Amino acid sequence: VQLVESGGGLVQAGGSLRLSCAASGSTFSILRMGWYRQAPGKQRELVAAITSGGSTNYADSVKGRFTISRDNAKNTMHLQMNSLKPEDTAVYYCNAWKPLGDYWGQGTQVTVSS
Repeated sequence: VQLVESGGGLVQAGGSLRLSCAASGSTFSILRMGWYRQAPGKQRELVAAITSGGSTNYADSVKGRFTISRDNAKNTMHLQMNSLKPEDTAVYYCNAWKPLGDYWGQGTQVTVSS
């Protein structure tokens, strides 16, 4: 499975960004996709995840501000990020989980200025 993220960039606090992740290759049996982020000096953390059935979960820090969505037919996933804060600054990674493998994109930088 190959994952390619897009949509990162620089935005002012309070602004919005929409991240996209396109999956290709052996995308069958992907049970869950998610977005993780890693800020400098910090561990990678789960931001949001969505199952093939549409169930979602979010980190407490982004609930009410971020929305994850998935188009199974197009093998794409999105993360709508609103009301961005400087503490959201990080490299955001797309993740896909299958029973036989765990796959990662190369990451996209999100920078929120105060």
